[in-house]
Order: sequence, then C-alpha cells, then structure tokens
Amino acid sequence: MKKAIIAIVALALLAGGGGGAYFFFMKPANASETEKTETAKKEEENKDALVSFVQMSPLVLPIVDKNGVSQVINLVISLEVKDPEAAKEVERLQPRLKDAYIQDMYGVLTRQAAMEGGVVQVGYIKSRLNLVTAKVMGKDKVQDVLLQVVQQRPI
Repeated sequence: MKKAIIAIVALALLAGGGGGAYFFFMKPANASETEKTETAKKEEENKDALVSFVQMSPLVLPIVDKNGVSQVINLVISLEVKDPEAAKEVERLQPRLKDAYIQDMYGVLTRQAAMEGGVVQVGYIKSRLNLVTAKVMGKDKVQDVLLQVVQQRPI
C-alpha cells in the first residue's frame, strides 16, 4: 500500500512538472513592460537623433512709438527641423525667413500688441514667429521656433 501511494505521488509530481514545463516553454514570448519601455525610449532617441537645429543670426528690432524709438529688442532664434535635408533648405531660405520675421515683428511691436507693462511677452512673440515660419517654409519643414535669447534695452 505504501509503495502504491509513493508511486501515485511520484506520478503526480512528474505530471505536474511536465505540465508546468509544457505551459512555460510552449507559450509565445511576450515582451515585459520594462522591455517595451526601453524599446520606446530607443525609438524616441533615434527619432531625436534625426532632429537638426538651424541657428539664425540675431534679429535687432526697434520699438517705435509716437516719440520715436523707445527700446531695442534683440532676438536669437534657432529653428528645429525634422532632418538634415530640411535643415539645408531652411538655411538656403534663411534670408527670406528673416525678412518675414522683421516685417511681422515691426508691426507687432510697434502696435504694442506684444508688450505688457513695457515688457516683451515671450510666448506671444514665439507663437507669432511659429506662424510666420509656417507661412514661409510650409507647415511640415520646421517643427518649432526656439528663442535662445530675448534681450530688451531702453534707449
């Protein structure tokens, strides 16, 4: 009787181990959450590796009011583009883009629309520059306009 019970227990253990091994080794491999996160990070890094920046020469813009020039604003702008080919096109069209920036900013700053309490509103200026950039370059060439320096000097 003891031998029969030992044999049944041994068979149960072997069957359980065999069934566990079958289900463990035969199921398809699924990536764990950490592996998925790491893969997403690598894809994002590869995407960021393609991004290029085009540094523009500084813009010097006077603020003209009824008494003449009251302030001077200096802007240093970088343009974020999606790839090096788009960067070459932006560099080629940089004079046209700079001209559009100057025309737009003269009008905006003269009307005091971008000023609040005598201080330049950077968010407003950035949104205007993004609109002008999309108008000149097209919507898909430049991803963002980055303001590197905004300096305001009274005269």
